[in-house]
Amino acid sequence: MQGQTARLDWNGDIPVATDWGDPYYSLENGAAESAHVFLAGSDLPARFRPGFHIAELGFGTGLNALLAWHAFRAACPSGTLRFTSFEARPMAPADRLRALSALSPPGDLAAFCAALARSPDRVSLPGLDLTVIPGDARATLPPWPERADAWFLDGFAPAKNPELWEPALLETVARHTAPGGTAATYTAAGHVRRALAAAGFTVTRTEGYGRKRHMTRARLP
Repeated sequence: MQGQTARLDWNGDIPVATDWGDPYYSLENGAAESAHVFLAGSDLPARFRPGFHIAELGFGTGLNALLAWHAFRAACPSGTLRFTSFEARPMAPADRLRALSALSPPGDLAAFCAALARSPDRVSLPGLDLTVIPGDARATLPPWPERADAWFLDGFAPAKNPELWEPALLETVARHTAPGGTAATYTAAGHVRRALAAAGFTVTRTEGYGRKRHMTRARLP
């Protein structure tokens, strides 16, 4: 999949992945969903410290990275957030700008989108060190030499994009998680929770966002 640009349909200004028939974020309020699932679901910003490292499966629009950067700058104004995302089909810059602009998210959207347009794989902004690793995460994550403090598991729905929810990949996520690190995802699918537990995480099903009754939080002992 490396180098293949995301193919999109649009529901208004909400991008929908053509290949999976799934929107990139909630039709209700994408920014609020991201804050609930990935920030609050990872006990952020309370856990932030200089050099805190977030890793993510599925960069998509970049919304999670943008919101995390904004929250980090408020919590650690003199530090830098490290953010690494694994993305098989990067979004075209114009599509990303359209999708994010419609949400009016907090943070420096113009600087964020401009930096990604200039260098889609590596961005350095005040308080943010962002790396996007292109290609299938099943191939690109195993040799990655880092361990993250928090994982955002944000692939498309498991029923539509099962590759990002395979037990082997979630086991690899666990191997690349720092002790005491976390994982959060919008899905509460039983097989995903079981795979995270088998990988060594302590798994909790908690209240989801909007119409989704439940989501999943996990912590590595």
